[in-house]
Amino acid sequence: MIAMPDRRGFLPIRTNAFDRVFISVVLFVAIHLLWMRFLEPTLPLWIATVLSVILGAVIVRRG
Repeated sequence: MIAMPDRRGFLPIRTNAFDRVFISVVLFVAIHLLWMRFLEPTLPLWIATVLSVILGAVIVRRG
């Protein structure tokens, strides 16, 4: 088994690749739930998806 090294990025904790992907997925779900509760009547859900994917990519890449 190959050990992935821990990294320090802009997140306030040491993370490995799995940690960053997990944080991204949790944020994806949270953003969508909040979007559906507060912004769905005025803005379509695909905007939340685009924002979540961009944020997730930043977290996985630089987090």
